[in-house]
Amino acid sequence: MTPRLSLTVLVDNTTLTDRYFTGEPGLSFLLETKEKKILFDTGYSDAFLANATKMGISLLNLDYLVLSHGHLDHTGGLVALARHLTEAKIESITHQLPELIAHTRCFYPKENLPLQNNGSILNEEEVRRQYPVNLSDRPVWITEDLVFLGEIPRKFTFEKVISGKRMLVQPDGTIVPDLLLDDSALVFRSDTGLIIITGCSHAGICNITEYAREVCGEDRVVDIIGGLHLLSPDLKQMKMTGEYLRDLHLNALHACHCTSLVAKLALANYCPMQETGVGMHLEW
Repeated sequence: MTPRLSLTVLVDNTTLTDRYFTGEPGLSFLLETKEKKILFDTGYSDAFLANATKMGISLLNLDYLVLSHGHLDHTGGLVALARHLTEAKIESITHQLPELIAHTRCFYPKENLPLQNNGSILNEEEVRRQYPVNLSDRPVWITEDLVFLGEIPRKFTFEKVISGKRMLVQPDGTIVPDLLLDDSALVFRSDTGLIIITGCSHAGICNITEYAREVCGEDRVVDIIGGLHLLSPDLKQMKMTGEYLRDLHLNALHACHCTSLVAKLALANYCPMQETGVGMHLEW
């Protein structure tokens, strides 16, 4: 049977053994359905382009560019991709401009002292010059089976986001605590259940999953892949997250990027944890 969705890891903190690609603290996935080709996040640098080239993958024919949120380790490659497409135009190489999908707050400057801005290098105005743009707080269906979730409702108190030093600069210049409302995810609805694709899961992986089930009208979840932002979770959050994921009866959990080794080991007691890294290719 021809797979309905394939995913290739272009950027992650680690690479697979005996796969000689570049890793960096960032994330970028290439998704392909029967109809569309989607780049999910761009990592921190141009590593996603270099890795794609080594894999024999062209990024000149993308239909969509989806950003999970605005942090630098997920949007840093926007400049490299814009340059890549510009050079193709100059050299009359066949290419197309992907439609960029993200949350409405994705390109707001994000202070996290000592960093004045740990968000996108390109502001919204420049991004709109480079790409057709669709910024939405609401779900956006890319195909009949693939959806960008938009803003994630925060249901579980154990996944509460604390802003700390993070501040958000709004269009009118006011500065407010950054609760990372721009954090979103992609969800693919397969015949056997949902595949949830995350960037960092700042909104909380349990919150994301609950909303994915609601939006897609499907309770079954087959796989979760991406960062879970479990770097140093307290014992309560780790236990509650593990129990929630256990009760999903996942076929696999591909936790990567911003998921610490301690968190992965803990989650392995609840679900079928699988290795993830640059060069990995999955099909559903």
